[in-house]
Amino acid sequence: MRIRAALIAVALTGLTALSACSSGGASSSDTLKVGVSPVPHAQILKYVADNLAAEKGLKIEVVEFTDYVQPNTALVDGSLDANYFQTVPYLETFTKDSGAPVEWVQPVHVEPLGLYSKKVKKLDELADGAKIAVANDATNEARGLRLLEANGLIKLKDVDQPSVRDLAENPKKLQFVPLEAAQLPRSLDDTDASVINGNYAIDAGLKPASDSLALEKAEGNPNANGLVTRTELKDDKRIRDLAELLGSQQVKDYIKQTFDGSVIPV
Repeated sequence: MRIRAALIAVALTGLTALSACSSGGASSSDTLKVGVSPVPHAQILKYVADNLAAEKGLKIEVVEFTDYVQPNTALVDGSLDANYFQTVPYLETFTKDSGAPVEWVQPVHVEPLGLYSKKVKKLDELADGAKIAVANDATNEARGLRLLEANGLIKLKDVDQPSVRDLAENPKKLQFVPLEAAQLPRSLDDTDASVINGNYAIDAGLKPASDSLALEKAEGNPNANGLVTRTELKDDKRIRDLAELLGSQQVKDYIKQTFDGSVIPV
């Protein structure tokens, strides 16, 4: 599903559902329902729920999603109290297109985006006309193209959010195959290389630090994954407590020890 179609659905129906579910800025349950991607977000949040939440008297229900659309639509319709899976640029695109009353709370970690291949071992082995899969949502498509540009494969026009239509130079005449982000690891059998988000790469058994042909730099990376909630809940004590725990030294240490450089705390 293209993200824009989902955003239109949010704009038309999600906000109505929100008003029906809202109860004065607080959830009807003491349990905080948080939507996450399975890896590494669910692992990190389960660590918090099992080891740290009790000290705050916090109860967390971890709700896993395998795509990048449902966690936001479920947050808007009141099924979730927060989510933890996305970057600021992705959230900005969502709120711009939908008008949904959701807000960034704080960053937690960076998952460097990488270019992977089963066909070649080095970037310079990519043949002319090679097929490269990229994410089909605007934010991750732009991010993937910028990775290719940073590694000298293409040159982009000077636009805020480039797409495959914004190539200024494509010396290898690369062919781009837009796919839903979750499908990118599976595409490796059918493409010459694929640009894969860190969480999906890890979930597929890839090690970004060693398996990628090219990898985003963590330093100064604007694509940290973080905690998001509805505007009405931003000052909810449960959200503040969860944000404090996700930013704690215990969580930073857990991320470093568990993901071996594939996920980097911020």
